[in-house]
Amino acid sequence: MFRKNLTVVTLILVVFVVWAARDQIFEAVNYLANTNLFFVLLLIPEQLFMYYCAGQMFFSYMAAKARTTENRPAKKQDDNTKSFSSWLLARISFELNFVNHAIPSGGFAGLGYITWRLKAFGSSAGQTSFMYALRYVITILANQAQTIIAIIALMIVGGISDGAWWVIGLTSLVCVGVILGVVAIILIASSKKRIAWFAKTITKFANTCVRKLTFGHKRQVLQLETVETYFLDIYKDLATAQANKKILVHPIIWGVIYSFLEVATYWLVGISMGHPEILPQIMIAEAVASVIGAVMLTPGGVGGYEGAMILFMSALGVDAGLATAVVITTRMVVLVGTIVSGYGFYQNAISKIGKAERVKIMQEVDK
Repeated sequence: MFRKNLTVVTLILVVFVVWAARDQIFEAVNYLANTNLFFVLLLIPEQLFMYYCAGQMFFSYMAAKARTTENRPAKKQDDNTKSFSSWLLARISFELNFVNHAIPSGGFAGLGYITWRLKAFGSSAGQTSFMYALRYVITILANQAQTIIAIIALMIVGGISDGAWWVIGLTSLVCVGVILGVVAIILIASSKKRIAWFAKTITKFANTCVRKLTFGHKRQVLQLETVETYFLDIYKDLATAQANKKILVHPIIWGVIYSFLEVATYWLVGISMGHPEILPQIMIAEAVASVIGAVMLTPGGVGGYEGAMILFMSALGVDAGLATAVVITTRMVVLVGTIVSGYGFYQNAISKIGKAERVKIMQEVDK
């Protein structure tokens, strides 16, 4: 019964995503008639490789960390290495990408799902959360670096009109804000005292909110000991990464590639329409739009993300019609690719859940 209900809910969410983007899909079909389909078809292998890179950020870190673990039995190491096959890595990446795009949760469903999925590899909730956060830190910083390069490039060629400087200013503020946010997170996570304070604060805040919302019927939703254990797992992984910086090399490389491929998705569509010169505008617009999309609870940030991309690309001198065509077509291709590449694997994984695990995964997703 659980499996059937979960399947029905997932299908409803997929239909919701498609329905929410129906107008964009119809418009994109019209735009495709005037594009070079060769470059559009290149999006298929490009997207699949991008999802693979996302998975490599997790698994390359896990493999590197396993190699640095002292007194690890050789047999266990071999078994674990065998589990990190390219096919399994790609499959889990497709599943995670599907969950993040299909379930309206601002990315939290992805964290819950990958936490459950990686338990089979011996990763605790705190350790998986560290890797999940590490993935976003790497991609965010790589994204900001790309944005700075794009701004400098436009300034050099004189591609910023007088009316577009507000976009540069806003983008710069977003870059600074994001970097400061990352620094703050690292500072908190690198100290046991700060983690204890943060765990106590967030536990008290969450329990107070729940108590007020339920009018005192439910007084506690988080246990301080559980929260502290969760954040201490993150602290341990951060300490391991700081002591063995080499284990971050491969995740960073994969993260940089992933970040560029995100932008390259739009660029390929721009090239297919005969406008390869819009790469810097795409980089800047995507950086701001991704922040807006990240805080939206709609699946994949649908709505706000597209609107922001079109607005900022247009403000930076890209023809509004071209900007709309590029964004809509790209989002349509990404939407279809996400569902086709991930839905089947996701359902297959869910169908194998045992009775005990069924409750656990739903608890993780609900969180």
